[in-house]
Amino acid sequence: MSAPDVIVVGVGSPDRGDDAVGAAVASRVDDRYGGRVRVVTREDPTALVQLWEGARVVIVVDAVASGRTPGTVRVIEAGADAPPLPLRAFAATGRGGTHTFGLAGAVALARALGTLPARVVVVGVEAATFAYGPMSPQVSASIGAAAAAVEAELAREGIEATTCA
Repeated sequence: MSAPDVIVVGVGSPDRGDDAVGAAVASRVDDRYGGRVRVVTREDPTALVQLWEGARVVIVVDAVASGRTPGTVRVIEAGADAPPLPLRAFAATGRGGTHTFGLAGAVALARALGTLPARVVVVGVEAATFAYGPMSPQVSASIGAAAAAVEAELAREGIEATTCA
């Protein structure tokens, strides 16, 4: 069963510490699902507004800063009928330009435009650092748990992996 209307998006910058977790989780999911779902990465959250238009289900993996213990994985419903994402946790990384527009802004804009899919699931991984350099050990250690959370959401949609873990 192929599900082209299901998208998994890893959001973040690969060279900004824990912000790279979205791409790392997306890569792991892509390896296990062998093209059964569309898996993409995006550095710029503004790209999401057009990317997910017309999708039935979108699962977004992103680093968050909510004050929890680094590496904590949290799953939040953010689709058309869900409440807005908390701006502090899903805001931008503090850089200028479009980088001041975070995941919460993309969800809010798509909701206002009427293009937000009915089901958007955010798998947030609590970050320790967004500084240039590698991921923190805590976030690196949470990649498996975040990928499992994505896989659980895909299973809810009736989509099973094609390869072993």
